[in-house]
Amino acid sequence: MAKGKKSIFFCQNCGHEESKWLGQCPACREWNTFVEEKVAAVKQSSARQLKEAEVVALSGVSTDEKDRIRTGIDELDRVLGGGIVPGSLVLVGGDPGIGKSTLLLQVCQRLSQEKEILYISGEESLAQIKLRANRMGTFKDNLLLLCETNLELIRSVIEKRRPQLVVIDSIQTMYSEEVTSAPGSVSQVRESTNVFMQLAKGLGISIFIVGHVTKEGTVAGPRVLEHMVDTVLYFEGDRHASYRILRGVKNRFGSTNEIGVFEMRQDGLQEVANPSEYMLSGRPENSSGSVVACSMEGTRPILIEIQALVCQSNFGMPRRTAAGTDYNRVNLLMAVLEKRVGLSMSNYDAYVNIAGGIKMNEPAIDLGIVMALVSSYKNRPIDEKMIVFGEVGLSGEVRAVNMPEQRVAEAKKLGFETCVLPEVSREMVREVKGIRLVGVRTINEVISII
Repeated sequence: MAKGKKSIFFCQNCGHEESKWLGQCPACREWNTFVEEKVAAVKQSSARQLKEAEVVALSGVSTDEKDRIRTGIDELDRVLGGGIVPGSLVLVGGDPGIGKSTLLLQVCQRLSQEKEILYISGEESLAQIKLRANRMGTFKDNLLLLCETNLELIRSVIEKRRPQLVVIDSIQTMYSEEVTSAPGSVSQVRESTNVFMQLAKGLGISIFIVGHVTKEGTVAGPRVLEHMVDTVLYFEGDRHASYRILRGVKNRFGSTNEIGVFEMRQDGLQEVANPSEYMLSGRPENSSGSVVACSMEGTRPILIEIQALVCQSNFGMPRRTAAGTDYNRVNLLMAVLEKRVGLSMSNYDAYVNIAGGIKMNEPAIDLGIVMALVSSYKNRPIDEKMIVFGEVGLSGEVRAVNMPEQRVAEAKKLGFETCVLPEVSREMVREVKGIRLVGVRTINEVISII
C-alpha cells in the first residue's frame, strides 16, 4: 500500500482489494460490490508471539486420530472427518435462521459434560440464549456464556480462561478498536478472524465461527474468510422446511464429500440416520414420471426420487425447468433422447424436480432423469420396486459410476427388487440375494424396460 494511503477498496463478495473503485470485481466478476474503507496501521499481538519458533522433524509429528474431540453428534462428526481437531478454526455458514446457532449450542450441550466451553454471543442476550437452551434440555455448569463484541476484551477472556472449545456467534458482530471501519465490514471481519486464528493455533483451542450469508451481499460473508479458516461448513435447505443438510466445502483434516442430514424440531436439530428413507417418504404410487435413483455423497449412498413432467407446449419456445439438479444437464439429456432415441421432445415443456428439495449434481443420476422424462412422455409408470443409476454420454451410452456395490446394498436394504445399472458396473458387483441386477449399455435398452 502506498505511503500515506488513507483508504482502500474491498470487494464485499470475495474480499479482493484495489486502490481505486471499480465497477466490476476482477476476481469474482461481480458488479457494484466495491466499498471504500479507511485503513490504519494495526499492531498485531498474539499468543504465538510469546513462543519461540521451533523446528520439528516430519517423522516426529503425531497424527493420532484419538486426539480428535467427538461431539456426540454423528452427522457432524462425519462431516468434520471424525471429530473436532484441537486448535482448528471452523466456519459455519448459512442463511439467517437456518439453524447454525442451534447446532452449535447442541454441540456445547454434549461437550460441556466433560470439557469447559465458552459461548460468545454478539447477537443474543443471556436471556435469549437461556430460552433457547431450555428447549434442548439440561446443561452442565461447564458451559460459560459471554455477551460481548469487543475483540480485545474477548481475547483477554479466552487467554485467561483457556477453554477447550469456543463458539463465536457471529463473526459479523465482532469489532476491533484498532480498525476504524464499522462492525461487519470486510476489514473488521478479516481482523477478527485473524485474531481467532492466532488464538486457536497458539493456545490449541478449537474455535467455531458463525458467519451469515445474505443474497444482497451487504454483509461480508464467509467467502472472505474461506482462505483463513481450516474448515468451512455450509448449512443448506429451506428455512421453512424441516430438513437441513450440513455440507463440508473445505476441510484440511478430512474429506469434503461428506454431508450430514438433520431435521429441525421443537427441541432442536435431530439427526436423520437414514436419509434415503426420509427422502422417499410420501412417494406417489403408480404415477408416471417418477423414478428412484441413487447418488453418492462421500461414502454415503442416498436414494432420491426424481420427478419429471413432460407436456405439450403452448408457447413458441418450450419451457425447461430443473429444481435440485443442473438445468443445462437436463437440456443435454433431452437432446440425447431426441437424437439417439428419436423422441420428438422439442415441442414439449419439461419440468424436472428432485423431491424433498435436496440438490444433487452427480452424473450417476443421469439415467434416473432420462427414465423419468421418458416415463412422463409416454405416460407409463415405472415399477415402484425399481431403482436406477448410471451416467449417460452424448452417444447415448450408459457409463460406469463409482461404488456400485454400496448403491446396490442401500437399495436392497430399503426393499427394492430390481436395480438398473451400467453393464460395466454390473460386472463389478457380486450377485446379491433379494435384488435383481439389470445391466444396460445404451439408453435404448433402458427405454425398452419402461
